[in-house]
Amino acid sequence: MEKLIIGLVLFIGIHSVSIVAPAWRDRFAGRHHAAWKTLVVFVALTGFVGIVKGYAEARLDPVLLYVPPHWMTHVAALLLLPVFILFLAPYFPGRIKATLKHPQLVSLKLWAVAHLLVNGTLADVVLFGSLLAWAVIDRISLKRRTPRETPVAMRSTANDFILVAVGLVVYGLFARWLHLAWIGVAPFA
Repeated sequence: MEKLIIGLVLFIGIHSVSIVAPAWRDRFAGRHHAAWKTLVVFVALTGFVGIVKGYAEARLDPVLLYVPPHWMTHVAALLLLPVFILFLAPYFPGRIKATLKHPQLVSLKLWAVAHLLVNGTLADVVLFGSLLAWAVIDRISLKRRTPRETPVAMRSTANDFILVAVGLVVYGLFARWLHLAWIGVAPFA
């Protein structure tokens, strides 16, 4: 569990610099752009590896907090349907991005809630609950921050159709094969 928590602290921590010290982050990134990007990638990847390894270890000796009903898997599957679409939306701006403003955070919230509905161990609550809480806090803080430019394609309504098609294909691939191959759990077994 320690690896999981350290991984979450690193991953969420580096992504929270804009929340707790936006002026410092903007000054530092402005003066040392390559160094900042390198630091963010290194810390985020280190945290991600800690999360993956820590979660895998915690699953070997689970501490059960609650047992969700089996039918909740259908609710989770429905909540997960737009996750890949929304996660990619900032890079292909259209109506989806304009309506939601921060679709990746909506994606993360849906992903975390869906997983909390079907997983009841302590490791699940720590992992998905932490990321859900961070996404809520980040969304609130974005109301106070100056938006930064993100490299994106030109805004187009066609992007929404592309996003839906690509997102649904990726969802299908992930639900059918990739979740089992990468995570070790078949979601629809």
